Amino acid sequence: MSSQSGGMPRRQDPGPGCRQEIQFLEWSERQWCGECQLNPANCAIATVLEFLQGRFSVVLALPIIRVYVAAISPAMPLLMETLSAGKPHTDIINQHVLYGVVVEGQQYFLGEVVLPKDPQEEENCHILKNPEYPLLSKDGDVIIGAIFSIHSGTQMQPLPYTEKPQPLICIRFNLREFRFAQTMIFVIEEINRSNHLLPNISIGYRIYDNCVSRLLSMKAAMALMNGMDITADYACSGQAVVQAIIGESESTPTIALTRTTEPFKIPVISHAATCECLSSRKEYPSFFRTIASDYYQSRALGYLVKHFGWSWVGAVNSDNDYGNSGMAIFLNAAKEEGICVEYNEKFDRLDPEKVMKVADIIKKGTAKVIIIFLTQVDMNILTDHLILRNVTGYQMIGVEGWITAVNLVTPASYNILAGSIGLDVGKMNIDGFADYVIKEFWQTSFPCLNTVRNISQTDSNCNKYEDMIPFKNYNEDISELRYANNIYNAVYAVAHSLHSLLRCTENQSCEKNKTIQPWQVVQSLKKVNFTTKLGEQVWFDSTGATAAKYDVVNWQRGFNGEVQFKAVGYYDASLPSGQQFVLNSEDIMWAGEKREKPRSVCSESCPPGTRKAAQKGRPVCCYDCIPCAEGEISNQTDSNNCEQCPGEYWSNADRDKCILKVIEFLSFTEVMGIILVFFSLFGAVLTVLVAILFLIEKDTPIVKANNSELSFLLLFSLTLCFLCSLTFIGRPSQWSCMLRHTAFGITFVLCISCVLGKTVVVLMAFRATLPGSNIMKWFGPLQQRLSVLAFTLIQVLICVLWLTVSPPFPYENMNYYKERIILECNLGSAIGFWAVLGYIGVLAFLCFVLAFLARKLPDNFNEAKFITFSILIFCAVWITFIPAYVSSPGKFTVAVEIFAILASSFALLFCIFTPKCYIILFKPELNTKKNMMGKMASK
Repeated sequence: MSSQSGGMPRRQDPGPGCRQEIQFLEWSERQWCGECQLNPANCAIATVLEFLQGRFSVVLALPIIRVYVAAISPAMPLLMETLSAGKPHTDIINQHVLYGVVVEGQQYFLGEVVLPKDPQEEENCHILKNPEYPLLSKDGDVIIGAIFSIHSGTQMQPLPYTEKPQPLICIRFNLREFRFAQTMIFVIEEINRSNHLLPNISIGYRIYDNCVSRLLSMKAAMALMNGMDITADYACSGQAVVQAIIGESESTPTIALTRTTEPFKIPVISHAATCECLSSRKEYPSFFRTIASDYYQSRALGYLVKHFGWSWVGAVNSDNDYGNSGMAIFLNAAKEEGICVEYNEKFDRLDPEKVMKVADIIKKGTAKVIIIFLTQVDMNILTDHLILRNVTGYQMIGVEGWITAVNLVTPASYNILAGSIGLDVGKMNIDGFADYVIKEFWQTSFPCLNTVRNISQTDSNCNKYEDMIPFKNYNEDISELRYANNIYNAVYAVAHSLHSLLRCTENQSCEKNKTIQPWQVVQSLKKVNFTTKLGEQVWFDSTGATAAKYDVVNWQRGFNGEVQFKAVGYYDASLPSGQQFVLNSEDIMWAGEKREKPRSVCSESCPPGTRKAAQKGRPVCCYDCIPCAEGEISNQTDSNNCEQCPGEYWSNADRDKCILKVIEFLSFTEVMGIILVFFSLFGAVLTVLVAILFLIEKDTPIVKANNSELSFLLLFSLTLCFLCSLTFIGRPSQWSCMLRHTAFGITFVLCISCVLGKTVVVLMAFRATLPGSNIMKWFGPLQQRLSVLAFTLIQVLICVLWLTVSPPFPYENMNYYKERIILECNLGSAIGFWAVLGYIGVLAFLCFVLAFLARKLPDNFNEAKFITFSILIFCAVWITFIPAYVSSPGKFTVAVEIFAILASSFALLFCIFTPKCYIILFKPELNTKKNMMGKMASK
């Protein structure tokens, strides 16, 4: 803006001003007055303000400094209102003037002086330097401004330092940006011909070329706000020349443009600035765009990479607002999707060393997929360096900034970029535009060639248009032109907002003389909602952007050999989750013009049966494949963890499936079971044979002498003991578990009771031979039967109590072995089991003591010594049984118990009955009463 101080009256009396002057930053009274040559009365207000502005520009290094002069009224409310309004006010009231500055929206009070009012001197504004003229322009009732990079660089002329520097020279014509300007003019002409939109209002335009220069961008912005007049007839509080500004094509210059115009509330509508930072309505309340934020594009890139199974990528981004913001969003999305980034390099085209470093890193990296978040200009430079290093075979993933840039396509660059995939806005779809750019535009809108002189063009120098003229008859690039639809929508959005503000009626007229303030256009744009002739609905969301819709394009070579950007899918963020991406993978040509999708992983996939283990100090995508532990499985590729199989299952050999655990028990079909069954049956048969032999020889002295009734009962109990071991073999069930322990306990007590009875009878028989002894009447056959029955009933009672309180039951024991289940009988009550066993032990010990006492009684039929030996073996077996039973795992516990039963049963059978059977079978001559009594007679 202009200085806002020209023509201000001079100060006549320093008054207190110099002494009360600014104590701000490093300023002092001496510096202030020194600038006025120690005489503030000779210091014009214009000079003072110019000094302030220069001082602030140097100290704060800010391009936007606005010095204001506000009147001080004796009424404090008016003063506060003036300050809060923040607008220049040059009416001097009561000869007091307040100096101040506005720096980025913040007001700073500087000081005050007393000034007399000179009504003869008028206030006006003037441009400090020559105004900047637009490249293309046309007058109208309302003006829309635009800034495009129609040239891609500048060249500074030599500086002799003896004269004012010459203007920058724009170089490298950019056809795509020139098409944007043509699109804007085409749309404006279309609206001007319409009877439905702004019927009696003509739209003009002023299009500037910034040549990718921040300086030229700023000059263009100031020109769009101030106009091209040298001086203004009124104070500098007038409205801007344009109602809205279209541009720019990159985010960083768009940010600068928006910050420049924001204090004046002039709406800026960008067709290609996608930086997420521009979504802040607090910082950029007057900014709009007809393209989505990079938030959606960056996240869509993450989904795209994940969709194709790439977990190891490289990343390069422009070192500006566009690249840094977009890449930050992508990195977050990649982290969420489990994608690792090998490197993330910032590309600064102004630093040759960094440019070469990026190219070298890409070549040396192991990632075969590269995410390139660059602007078109940066991508041109990077491609040149990749060509020099012959970097081929990499799958490039691009963004809308360069993926469909026609000027990138060369035979050399195609070797690098063949098969590139990226997201881009849709192709141009404007009827009649292809013919317009080769006919009407050059006839009516282009300076130096037009024949219809309605162009407001004061610069007659046509040299800057020379590099455009060769494209006068060229329109082959129109079919691949992108962003033009966005410009089409932007111009129509402004037109619809003006249509609403001017209260236009269809086919009638608008309020042509109505003054429109820029902030009104901003508010109207927020409410815009219309459908274009192309069928696209246009409206701005809460961030000032339109809906996110992208084409997924692929670099391919067409049938005629020309490179084409083939659409292979689309992304629409407005659709429900899961339907946003649509891809035709079979149509994709991959890097190196291959049909096979490239792989880009840090580590190969871990097959089922393994899990990923991160490598120390490397990204999570770099890992080793560790086999799952026993009992754990992973049935998917690249499992992060192995899953524990349920209790009744175990992992198979490949660790990829849970299978039922092998149920193990002592069965009749296995070798151990067969052997134990054989000895059990053998013992039972042998016992029966002995019983038969005794039955046959029941009248012989040796049978009679050994208490035949107890002998038969003992043989019967031994038979049961041998047979009860069979209940321990086979699959445990509820009944078998209860039967095996109770049968074992009762039969063994019956057996030991018989042995105990025989021992007591032998011992008492010799005690009864003493004179006057009448003891045998208490140990007759009836008493023997009752004693055996009594001892057995006690065990029966213990067993009944055990089965009642907590009976044994089948139990799947998974503690001994992880890979198999031991099916066994749980004791239910350990006290009951050990009570049964302890009772047997007590009887056995009592029997052993009595037999030991009777072992030397003088008689051939005395079997006490055999009983002693048999009980000794019996006790030894069961004493050793206890630790063996407790420590034996699984089915071996049962085997130990069966072995103890068989061993003790055979010990009783052999030790007690073998001598008798031997005499009966092999020494019958000894089976006589005389022989049985012989020993006693010899004594």
